[in-house]
Amino acid sequence: MGTTSVYRAKNNIYLNLTNRCSSDCSFCLARFAGTVYGSDLRLESEPEVADVLRDLEYEFLEGPADEVVFCGLGEPTLRLDAVLQITEWLHLRRIRSRLNTNGQGALINPEVDVAAKLARAGLDAVSISLVAHNSEVYNQICRPIFSKAFRAVIGFAEDCIRAGIEVTLSVVDLPEVDIEACRSIAARMGAAFRVRPLITAGSQEVSA
Repeated sequence: MGTTSVYRAKNNIYLNLTNRCSSDCSFCLARFAGTVYGSDLRLESEPEVADVLRDLEYEFLEGPADEVVFCGLGEPTLRLDAVLQITEWLHLRRIRSRLNTNGQGALINPEVDVAAKLARAGLDAVSISLVAHNSEVYNQICRPIFSKAFRAVIGFAEDCIRAGIEVTLSVVDLPEVDIEACRSIAARMGAAFRVRPLITAGSQEVSA
């Protein structure tokens, strides 16, 4: 187990706020590896916001980054308050921020308008794991704890677009996924689209 909450890769700085998730995806990196780009992301405990901000400051002393990305072994919106606080800190310093998410944030935080809060905090972009072209395949691959997760993912993407956040929908290149149907879903709502390679055990080339 490690304590890495802030790490660098591909000219970006990544934030690993939690190892918890609302899905149990068959392709998830956490299933077979906890080390990404040489950093052990298996947390002994979830980091405090103050500690993340301190580590971010140290990272920027080492040099600039293209963007700061909320992306670890878990779902960042399970710690929405931390995401919002850190995003505001970055926005005040004119540092670009991106959230990598399973898109279930509105189900995880039903009492708030998650997309609106992210936009007000200054989030620049969100990468949402669409995963599949329909709910049946989505549930088969992701095994979410919520019964209507796929519809919520679509709704969250649409909410983010309306809030003025740049949206990219992504899928993993799996045989059961209709890639072109997924591309059409993204096109209809005006989101960018990305196909990610399947990461296997021992691979270090993680697409984030």
